[in-house]
Amino acid sequence: MDKTHDIHVSRPPPMGALVPPMTVPDLFPRLPVIAVHRNPLFPKFVKMIEVTDKSLVDLIRRKVKLNQPYAGIFLKKDDYNVDEVVKSLSDIYSVGTFAQIYELQDLGSKLRMIVTGHRRIEIKELLIEESEPENVETEKEANRGRKLKRKRRMMKDSETGEEDVVKPSFISEGDSSESPELQQAGVLMVEVENVAHEAFKNTEEVKATTAEVVKTIRDIVQMNPLYRESVAQMIQSGQRVIDNPVYLSDLGAALTGAEAHEQQEVLEETNIPKRLMLALSLLKRDYELSKIQQRIGKEVEQKVQQQQRKYLLQEQMKVIKKELGIEKDDKETIVEKFRERIKEKVVPLQASEVIEEEFNKLGFLDPHSSEFNITRNYLDWLTSMPWGVHSQENLELNKAKEVLEEDHYGMDDVKKRILEFIAVSQLKGSTQGKILCFYGPPGVGKTSIAKSIAKALNREYFRFSVGGMSDVAEIKGHRRTYIGAMPGKIIQSLKKTKTENPLILMDEVDKMGRGWQGDPSSALLELLDPEQNSNFLDHYLDVPVDLSKVLFITTANVTDTIPEPLRDRMEMIDISGYVAEEKLAIAEKYLVPQAQNLSGVGAEKLVISADAMTILIKQYCRESGVRHLQKQIEKIHRKAAYKLVEGESSKITVSPENLPDFVGKALFTHDRLYDMMPPGVVMGLAWTSMGGSTLFIETTLKRPLDLETKESGSLEITGHLGDVMKESTQIAYTVSKSFLMEVDASNQFLHHGHIHLHVPEGATPKDGPSAGCTIVTALLSLAKGMPIRQNVAMTGEVSLTGKVLPVGGIKEKTIAAKRVGVNCIILPSENRKDYSDLPAFITDGLEVHFVEKYREVYDIVFPNNS
Repeated sequence: MDKTHDIHVSRPPPMGALVPPMTVPDLFPRLPVIAVHRNPLFPKFVKMIEVTDKSLVDLIRRKVKLNQPYAGIFLKKDDYNVDEVVKSLSDIYSVGTFAQIYELQDLGSKLRMIVTGHRRIEIKELLIEESEPENVETEKEANRGRKLKRKRRMMKDSETGEEDVVKPSFISEGDSSESPELQQAGVLMVEVENVAHEAFKNTEEVKATTAEVVKTIRDIVQMNPLYRESVAQMIQSGQRVIDNPVYLSDLGAALTGAEAHEQQEVLEETNIPKRLMLALSLLKRDYELSKIQQRIGKEVEQKVQQQQRKYLLQEQMKVIKKELGIEKDDKETIVEKFRERIKEKVVPLQASEVIEEEFNKLGFLDPHSSEFNITRNYLDWLTSMPWGVHSQENLELNKAKEVLEEDHYGMDDVKKRILEFIAVSQLKGSTQGKILCFYGPPGVGKTSIAKSIAKALNREYFRFSVGGMSDVAEIKGHRRTYIGAMPGKIIQSLKKTKTENPLILMDEVDKMGRGWQGDPSSALLELLDPEQNSNFLDHYLDVPVDLSKVLFITTANVTDTIPEPLRDRMEMIDISGYVAEEKLAIAEKYLVPQAQNLSGVGAEKLVISADAMTILIKQYCRESGVRHLQKQIEKIHRKAAYKLVEGESSKITVSPENLPDFVGKALFTHDRLYDMMPPGVVMGLAWTSMGGSTLFIETTLKRPLDLETKESGSLEITGHLGDVMKESTQIAYTVSKSFLMEVDASNQFLHHGHIHLHVPEGATPKDGPSAGCTIVTALLSLAKGMPIRQNVAMTGEVSLTGKVLPVGGIKEKTIAAKRVGVNCIILPSENRKDYSDLPAFITDGLEVHFVEKYREVYDIVFPNNS
């Protein structure tokens, strides 16, 4: 591959092995071809060229030995063509430059030449280069031999009458008779002719164009110093380029960084005015580019100078302030800030040792290292912890009562437990921690009561949810070896509350997940253990933290999904649902004022009557909590706001008659499935996560009873029952047959009848053993063909021997019974203590029977047969 460099001087500087000087001939038709790329060689310019192709190297050596140091410099059409010897004439432009090899350095495998352009030439034909003779004398003898052969051939042709035709030794490019060796050699020698420019007159237009070219070159040189040396060398060589339009156009084109085909266009142009205009257009384009480069360079330089100036001033200011004692360096400032944080704190000995060790470590670290940032963040957390800092706890019972009653209605168990907690703290004279778990249906105020407790105790409040949590690091923190490591939620809560005795609420503790990162519920075992949390070890801090003064409160809807070891560590407090009377009081005291504030509809513009509120509670919002009731009250206020803005009315009263206009049709139109229960149907009581509800047991015969065949009876069960309830049904079926033999041995109904037992609302899953008594009673009622006592509901598990076992959810079941108008309920004897805890407004008007054996139940529901 040839390597070319333009040197803009008319006379090259002496270097290397100089070729003997000689007069350049005006005509020299046969020339070696040197193909260059990117930049053509203009006349009066110098170019350094390196060639490595063996055939071209041998050819140039031979020509120099023959005192023919001339070559044709032609531009390749393809800039990416790396061949030094092109394959055909179509690969190069036909117009090039006749150049003299001024200096030649033979480096063995390659030649390095400095050539000077003299004039424009154009290729006419491709020539065949004969083999190289051994020496110059041989070449001369060969020339004499060729002349004698040519003379003899001319004499022979004159004798035969043929014309005197001289056949030159060349072939055309497309000659098919060319030998394979020649085809492979490529273009080495060509026949050329000189290209002269057209005659022109030095008109005013040419002078003006010439002056503009000179001015543009001067402007470019001033902007771009890279061209200054080349132009200076050209002018110092003695050439009057400024007064010569021919050479001035070549100078302008050579100075530009134009594309190869654009420079070739200048080289091929023979009309001098046009050549000047082409060169001027290329120069103008380069001038505009130079201006853009200069502007960008100035902007970058100015920006860098401003940054450097600002940096230098800041560094000088730091040094001045440090000398005056006003300011210290960054590392000292950080350490001083951290020490100031723990100055007034009572830091435990173990934590204090770690902090001092980290301070010493920080002093040896480079502020720009990653380890410095890790240590600084670690110290930031260690010094931000509230070591020995407590909030002043409220120990006044009356004040705590006012706060708790102000925000929540009912919840006597929770309020009593908090008041007991305050009383113990008052007697001990110190703050203490505790771990409580509030469980109950949604919407009963478990989360909101925790905030009120924090307010009553004057403790800082922090809440986070553990529902769906599957990463132990959320509780215990990440180890510091990880990128982006940070402490767990518990340490974060202490840093945010800035006290050692906050109230931390962990919501949805019954809905924790478990993933490949570990089991968070197991991590809570240490956190919620009063014997262990005084030395809680977070993975990030890695120093013991005392959590014994923290009041932990967790919330859950059900306790079945909480692991037994975790449930054992918490004090479980049941928050049951509300009866209609409680909901009415909550709506009037809390929900309606809250909705008025949110909607902007005051009490003077909207009145909801007590009857309408009662219907809203009984027929629209039967769930245990008040969340759905709150949504319906807000819906009434939104619709009332719309009517007030529309101008339909200036004051709105919601009554039972127009209530559907605000909340739609009633969802519950009947309180009970049967107003009068027929034989084989008994009302039971059930507990759900939404509260208590009534549950009817229906039984009937599948086909007529046939006592003559003595066929054994069967029992079919439907109603989407769970496995436990199915087992309870089989037990009740056996108990009912056994009991019927005792009270009426002649009744063979249950032994031979094919019975179908169904629990209505088949789409609702049902499970649990508490319907045992109800199923036995329904089967006996069907066998006797006699309905039981009306308005009676019951619950209780029955054993195979007829004993009635205790069940849960007594409050919810009692509320459900009273809601549907039941005036007599039957409960297991061991649930007497649960019933006695119920408030009077729930038990008023209820006839309650506590039973130990099913015989007592039979006597109550069949009073005429006892």
